[in-house]
Amino acid sequence: MTQNPGGGWPPTQPATPPSIVPVPAAGRTDLRGARLLIGVPGLGWRGDLRGDAAVVQASRTYVPVLPEQEWYRAEAEQIEVFAPLVPIDRVWVETIAAADPSNPSTSVGDVFSRLVSLDGPPRRPPVAVRDMPTVAGRRVVLAEPTRALRDLRAVTEVYQSSDGDVCVRVCSELEWYRWAWNGQLPRTREVPIYLLWAE
Repeated sequence: MTQNPGGGWPPTQPATPPSIVPVPAAGRTDLRGARLLIGVPGLGWRGDLRGDAAVVQASRTYVPVLPEQEWYRAEAEQIEVFAPLVPIDRVWVETIAAADPSNPSTSVGDVFSRLVSLDGPPRRPPVAVRDMPTVAGRRVVLAEPTRALRDLRAVTEVYQSSDGDVCVRVCSELEWYRWAWNGQLPRTREVPIYLLWAE
């Protein structure tokens, strides 16, 4: 990677992107296309899902839930797909936390610092890609100086570019999933590693 004259990371390192905070879906009206987690407290959680507007059947509220790949395919190709209905009390929405400059730490830490409650899906702080052993296929955030770009996937592991930068190639999630359903290679861009965070 290109170093500044004093060595090390560039002088204006972008801010750490905010964490993902799951919140219960009940009472929310913004479920269409939202990233969802489903599960039961004490049992576990399943992610990489997207939702549609809640429906009421026999006085009970359900959320149509799709694997992300199916959701992207349905949206891109304008086709109908089967979406199982999940009781709304088993659905959480991934929201983006307000930035917290007082807590910039995103290191993995020891096992005891990572313990969570099983009462709900845990908060997910971003992890700097430079601290990860592997990254290909992971959801990543491109932290630019003024904004955080989400809905991206890492297509490669960390490598050194022809300019000497340490980089990862990324693509949009739509391109990532299209690659799976029709084999069309994604359009990617080379991003310096210091700008990338894994969700």
